[in-house]
Order: sequence, then C-alpha cells, then structure tokens
Amino acid sequence: MRAAFVTSAVVFALVAPPVARAQSTEIKDAAAIPPFSAGKVGAPQAPWEIVRVNDKKKLTDFDMVDDGGKVVLHARSDQGASGIGVRTSLDLAKTPMLSWRWKVAGVVEGADNSVGAKEDAAARITLTFDGDKSKLSFGDRTTMNLASAAYGRDLPYATLMYIWATDAPVGTVIPNPHTKRIQMIVVSSGKGGAGQWQSLKRNVREDYKKVFGEEPSPLKSITAFTDADNTGTKAEAWYGDIALTDK
Repeated sequence: MRAAFVTSAVVFALVAPPVARAQSTEIKDAAAIPPFSAGKVGAPQAPWEIVRVNDKKKLTDFDMVDDGGKVVLHARSDQGASGIGVRTSLDLAKTPMLSWRWKVAGVVEGADNSVGAKEDAAARITLTFDGDKSKLSFGDRTTMNLASAAYGRDLPYATLMYIWATDAPVGTVIPNPHTKRIQMIVVSSGKGGAGQWQSLKRNVREDYKKVFGEEPSPLKSITAFTDADNTGTKAEAWYGDIALTDK
C-alpha cells in the first residue's frame, strides 16, 4: 500500500523541473522567459523542454501552431500526461504577477482533481518552488523521501497549479489527494468557455501565501501541462505567452 500511495502522490509533484540536460538553461530574469509568440511553427524550441511525469506515462503531444496570426503552444493528450516547461530561479517578491492566455477544446469528462484516480485537467500552469524541507512535517518528509527513492529525483518543496477544471467553481482551492505540498487553484471551469481564448492574471506570491501559509521561496520552474491519463480520455488545449511581471 505504501508504494502505491507514493506513486500516486508524486504524479504531479514530479511534473517539474524539466528533464535535466547539459544544455538546459535556468532563467534568472523574469523578462527572459521566452514568449511562445516569438517562436516558430513546429516543435517547441529551447529553453522550453518536454516535462515528463515518469518514464511509464504516455506523453501529451506538443507543437507550436499558428492561431489567428500568433504562434501558440498546442497540446493534444490521448490518455497522456506531460508538459512543456522552463527551469527558473526567480524571486516572486520582485515579479509576483503571472499572466497567460489559454484555450481548451473541451473539459476532461469525468475528471475530478480532488480524487487521485480522476485527477486530470485540459490545461494547467504548474509552478514549483524551492524551500527548506527540514521545516516540513514528518509525514511530508516521509512522502518526499519515499518518492525520491522510487523515482531517483527529489520532489519540489512546494507545487502550485492553476487549472481549468471540469466542473469545480472558479476560486476553489483543491489540495492534491495525497500530499498538501501540491495545491491547485481553479481559475477556469466548465464547458462554457471552450473554444475561446481566456486571458488570466494572478498574484502568485499572494496565492502561495494563501495556500501554503508562508512567503514563497525561489520559483524553480514554470510548466504548461495537459493530461488525460487517469480518466483514460482525451484533452486538447492551446497556450499563449506566459509572463511574470512586477505589476
């Protein structure tokens, strides 16, 4: 039972940082986050990288496409789970405001992010944070140690997700079913907005303090993530530029 628990608990915790590569770039200036709109149609380009959950999960397909004259990131998941992300080292006290655009073809039918076996979303922005793990509870540290041993890499100190939920109301905070070190905030919901671009802006610093009860440590990664693996269904989404600014 313990091994199964750990496997489920780290599904989203291991979304980021992206798979380490010798040429990977750690972004230390928020202004240096490359906009998708400046890219080319085709495969996503560095420093954006494929972000795996683990080697057993089927990948979501990502490509850069033209949408209304702008290049955007396109995600198509057929029972897959993965993302496109960048590694960062950013102080949210300086640039706390996260803005992005996204669009979905539809919601993931049957998904419920409060239930481990149904934890899927057509669109997510996933942020991971560094921090002092010695401050965490014994239970949290135990989960992290078991997961690290099982997967050969450490869990982030904390993970904050902004999600497009199937039916949970906007503003709902959903703890991961297995670990409170992963918190999800519903910022879009339902079928009503499907097929239409939505522009969003969040104060990540304030959201982090709300869900974790402390100031955020350095932001270690930003990932656009689309998954439909747990429900065994399909999902499709488009992501516009992702930016961090001071206001």
